[in-house]
Amino acid sequence: MSIFEIGMLICFGAAWPVSILKTLRSKTVAGKSIVFMIIVELGYISGICYKLTGNLDKVIILYVLNAIMVFIDIVLYIKYRETSSK
Repeated sequence: MSIFEIGMLICFGAAWPVSILKTLRSKTVAGKSIVFMIIVELGYISGICYKLTGNLDKVIILYVLNAIMVFIDIVLYIKYRETSSK
């Protein structure tokens, strides 16, 4: 378990609730990139796979939490993309 890996995941993870709340309040996804969010989600899934294939430790919890938050943001993007394009 690396303190630097934990720090990275906490810092990145802190941004997702802000992004989710902004979308929920504004009901628009203007300025958001679905491609970026999918790439980030794939990165978190890769981290989860790495942890599951022989490097399992408690840091996997941070990967899973971050992946869930990005998934929520992707779902919100899909839900509100129509209102953003009008």
